[in-house]
Amino acid sequence: MQLRPYQEAAIEAVYAHLSAKDDNPCVVIPTGGGKGVIVGKVCADVVQRWNGRILVLTHVKELVDQNATQASRFLTPLLVGVNSAGLRRRDLDHPVIVAGIQSVYQKAGELGRFDLVLIDEAHLIPPDGEGMYQTFLRDARVVNPRLRVIGLTATPFRLKDGPICAPGNILNQVCFEVGVKELIRDGFLSPLISKAGKAKADTASLHVRGGEFIPDEVEHLMDAEDLVRDACAEIAEHTQARKACLVFAAGIQHAEHVAATLTTATGSEVACIFGHTPDGERDRLVARFKAGQVKYLVNVGVLTTGFDAPQVDCVALLRPTLSAGLYYQMVGRGFRLAPGKDDCLVHDFGGNVLRHGPVDALKIKEPGEREGGAAPAKECPQCQAVIATGFAACPQCGFVFPPPEREKHEREASSAGVLSGQVTTVEHPVRQVFYGVHTKRGSPPEAPRSLRVGYEIGQDQVHKEWVCFEHTGFARGKAEAWWQARSALPVPTTAAEACRLACGGALAPTTHITVRTVAGEDFERIINHKLGARPREREPGEDTEEPAFQFTAVVASDDEVPF
Repeated sequence: MQLRPYQEAAIEAVYAHLSAKDDNPCVVIPTGGGKGVIVGKVCADVVQRWNGRILVLTHVKELVDQNATQASRFLTPLLVGVNSAGLRRRDLDHPVIVAGIQSVYQKAGELGRFDLVLIDEAHLIPPDGEGMYQTFLRDARVVNPRLRVIGLTATPFRLKDGPICAPGNILNQVCFEVGVKELIRDGFLSPLISKAGKAKADTASLHVRGGEFIPDEVEHLMDAEDLVRDACAEIAEHTQARKACLVFAAGIQHAEHVAATLTTATGSEVACIFGHTPDGERDRLVARFKAGQVKYLVNVGVLTTGFDAPQVDCVALLRPTLSAGLYYQMVGRGFRLAPGKDDCLVHDFGGNVLRHGPVDALKIKEPGEREGGAAPAKECPQCQAVIATGFAACPQCGFVFPPPEREKHEREASSAGVLSGQVTTVEHPVRQVFYGVHTKRGSPPEAPRSLRVGYEIGQDQVHKEWVCFEHTGFARGKAEAWWQARSALPVPTTAAEACRLACGGALAPTTHITVRTVAGEDFERIINHKLGARPREREPGEDTEEPAFQFTAVVASDDEVPF
């Protein structure tokens, strides 16, 4: 079986780490990135290359079944055993055992010696205490003191405790990581688009317990009649052309309410799955959803991991969460590729994208760290798209956002996007151009100054750039090219001279600018200008009196200037 390049790199990184160090490594690969293939290849290598024995641990029967299937693709199924109460198998002696931790955590002695334990969904390992993983590994090291552990996860952090890798933890270091953005770019994951619900719940009144909103309060808030009705109407509207919609509800009563309302709104069958749904019924409903017989599947916290339905092209978040990991796992159900699937819509009614930011650049706070700083996403007030940081205009509807100065006061939008690195370019007609001399705050008197150019594109909307005539090297070269494109006069040597000439009409008018914004970067960039006719050079003896002009020395705040 041909592995993807990043899968091969991940496996090689694991082996290099195990050879060079004495601790336990972790591999971070996004949901939908093919962690199961890595599991299967590592199992085959342990058995065939090193004549060893490996145990694969996880926490849900669906992942036990998937990992056993992957291992059997690389090895004969006769070498792969399963120990899982949910799958009704109790194998003990195979070279490869794939097990549910709940089924084996007290049976390390019965299972015998292993050379390697691979833990899938390793973010679920508790940080300390007498958890099932700690219990099993303590006993397994009695059988083999040289036992090594590998972790696999898409989210290497916990809500309350921070990173899962630390010197005193079961897993000690991330040895390989690839991001969502890279896999989307390379065609291995589905692109995401995000839309905030017009129907919004105000979470300000919710209390927090153990780092998460209190569940009963969340369900009461989200189950309001008007909110459910309006949210289901929006979901129905935006999923008409989509094939499979997975809905995350806030509780059982809420899920049943959503299912009934969504059935009325869409005229389609809507299925519900809860934690107490019998296994046979759950399997039947999931199978119908995967087969396309049911378009809408509502669940309460049971389809976040171990659920593989590539055709999901809409994820509706009808619950808020403070857990970045849970947010990632819910959104991640739409990452996988499928025939005819162009992207996955994340329809968020809980403010989660605004709260947590891009799924490929989640900012995990250290334990005890206080909330603060700018909101990590912004919502278009015209079409409800949730888009990347700093976008001057919505790439979906064209709405032009107010500049930061106005935004601080008006709060028409917050500030980041569903995926970092998203790029948008927008061309704006220029109404007026302003020039000034810029001196960087706190710089010594002899420091070089620059020409500050402001392009007004709308009322109170100005994009700026700085032209560095007094700098050297690359910056001076750019300044020379900038001037020569606009004027027949010699390139000025100082910012003050450039400002005087510019204000006196020495430059071609700028009619349009193209602005480029990249999610995760602090500054927008002007990447292109459309210019009018360049002023002609005066003939010898021609009146050289320059028109009247004014220019002002400008001091801009350091956070406004990109150098």
